Amino acid sequence: MEYDTLVENETLRAHLHDPAWVVIDCRHSLANFAAGRASYEEAHIPGAAFADVERDLSGVKTGRNGRHPLPEPRAFARFLGEIGADERSQIVAYDEGAGMFAARCWMLARYLGHARIAVLDGGFAAWERSGAALERGADRRSRIARRFPIGRALDPVVTAEDLLVEIERGALQPVDARAPERFRGDVEPIDPVAGHIPNAKNRPYGSNYRTDGHLRPPAELRAEFERLGEPERLVHYCGSGISAAANLLAATAAGLPGSRIYAGSWSEWCADPARPVERG
Repeated sequence: MEYDTLVENETLRAHLHDPAWVVIDCRHSLANFAAGRASYEEAHIPGAAFADVERDLSGVKTGRNGRHPLPEPRAFARFLGEIGADERSQIVAYDEGAGMFAARCWMLARYLGHARIAVLDGGFAAWERSGAALERGADRRSRIARRFPIGRALDPVVTAEDLLVEIERGALQPVDARAPERFRGDVEPIDPVAGHIPNAKNRPYGSNYRTDGHLRPPAELRAEFERLGEPERLVHYCGSGISAAANLLAATAAGLPGSRIYAGSWSEWCADPARPVERG
């Protein structure tokens, strides 16, 4: 069976020793870039490889392409191949739970055309609560490197130029995954300009999750995303392209494929003073 959005603890436990399954730990902290690896070495799901969000799940920053630009496709394909994944692999990504970093990995694999990628529902927190096995220390496993191919993106990526043209025509509906106060422009603790992309609607990525870190039921999510517009018109963005992936994952898991992502997000958009900004 192929898993392309979510996978449950029980299913992953049954495949921990399956060589066709590749598990990736994506835990991270935007306030402390070293925290993810420290958490991994403290305890992780057995056999999981570690993905550094700043290095493995992001590209080179130029100062105008956002805080987490997309990695160059060949670089990300090389990373996946080095940890043992190829076109036949079932990849499972996880973060702490109710997070956005595993969704980023999910989005990037789909960007390379790989459908067999799922996020562990509930993340590491749910795995640990269940009493499932843990592994400690650095990754010392001998991994067989493979060739990971680059295919056609499953979820098209929108550029700032595309978005600027299409929102003026009303053809695309931007959906902002940031907290309401950042969307409104009341505060902006990270980027140099406060506000949002014109005509955007706000859907904080955290609203996709239950209090226990699991994704909310598909029917609930579907009803809420449908109120934002037709899936093909929705373009998800956030501060830097990370939490936007959580909205894309939730919409897809709710049975609403077809929406897109603006990977550069607000940090890229506001780097060009010629681009319009809305507040309120």
